[in-house]
Amino acid sequence: MSRISQLSRTDWFGPLLATLLAILVVRGFSETFLSPYNIQILLLAIAVNALIAFSQMVIIAIGQMNLSVGAIGGLAAITFAGAMEVWGLPAPLAVMLALGVGAACGAMNGALIRITGISAFVITLATLSIFKGINLGLTEAQPFYGIPEGVKAFGNATILGIVPLIFVPTLLVSIALWYMLRRLPVGRFILAVGSNEHAAELSGISVTATVVIVHVLSGVIAAIAGILLVARLEIGQPSIGDDWLILSFAAPVIGGAVLAGGHVSVSATLLGVVIVAVITQALVLFSIDPFLVQVVLGAMILAAVGLNRLRAHQPVSGAG
Repeated sequence: MSRISQLSRTDWFGPLLATLLAILVVRGFSETFLSPYNIQILLLAIAVNALIAFSQMVIIAIGQMNLSVGAIGGLAAITFAGAMEVWGLPAPLAVMLALGVGAACGAMNGALIRITGISAFVITLATLSIFKGINLGLTEAQPFYGIPEGVKAFGNATILGIVPLIFVPTLLVSIALWYMLRRLPVGRFILAVGSNEHAAELSGISVTATVVIVHVLSGVIAAIAGILLVARLEIGQPSIGDDWLILSFAAPVIGGAVLAGGHVSVSATLLGVVIVAVITQALVLFSIDPFLVQVVLGAMILAAVGLNRLRAHQPVSGAG
């Protein structure tokens, strides 16, 4: 029983039970839910949505929020597509350019927050408008259609006929984030700043450098998500990123992230993404209005925050 009690205090245990329960319930009502095709659809959604969640999760780790996650991802996406169509750049160079745009946007957010002392909420709300305005100015609200066949092939390729190839970058990012938060000094610095910024500064941690690094990391992860969406959709759509905000908060919160900072979980956030994907797929299978997804996500965030507050007095297992 002590082992079960210890597991119940981890961040991933609750989301894992919820994931299994959701899968069993949906499977009970739909025999086709776990068909190879539906599994592939789920993994496609998870591949992109997990990156969206991670881009917000690292910001939550320092007790801040990034409202411009979607705008950064969208700007990186049209940079990637536009560089290939307009400038004729090969895909690898276009990827590097898009990642650079994501990093620059993140650096701008972090620097403005530290230089001005204004809250991340206000700064990223402003930069959301700036980045989106640049997006629309560059594209004139028109998509880029000239996506190379190699990029389209990558976006549609599968491993063993089920696992989308675009899931591989997401898996690598998940492992890298887990290792960073659990094993590297920068991970400990991030969680220390989130737990108590003043104490972290007194202990010799550069809060400014940590905040900027985290925002750069968030921008790069959002850019990866934007790039993968271009490959998957086979088009550089200016609207990419417009609906990311709620999802970016939902999965980390479901995964037990403390919004005040200092505690996040990569594995639990990933499970939160799976839960959202299963529910979304269930609504499609049962022909329920997909717009209800937003209602469900809002309810899940409220429920998760309430549960996290109830178990806040219990010890947890760190950044799992």
